[in-house]
Amino acid sequence: MNISFTEKQEQYIAAQVSGGDYQNASEVVRDALRLHEIYRHRIIEELRAEIARGWDGPTSNKTVRDIIATKRKT
Repeated sequence: MNISFTEKQEQYIAAQVSGGDYQNASEVVRDALRLHEIYRHRIIEELRAEIARGWDGPTSNKTVRDIIATKRKT
């Protein structure tokens, strides 16, 4: 597998290794991927909860045009 990083990302990875938090760049990337997986799982669960809340909530009397008009005012 070949992965490319921006210069800023490479600098960040190098700083993490030189700071002693990680032994090598692979550890930094593995940790980042693990945290990304946790973050995505949490976001997806939060979205599902909001969708369920919307489906289970009261029905609105507003039309699509009412909602659009309200959004244009803000």
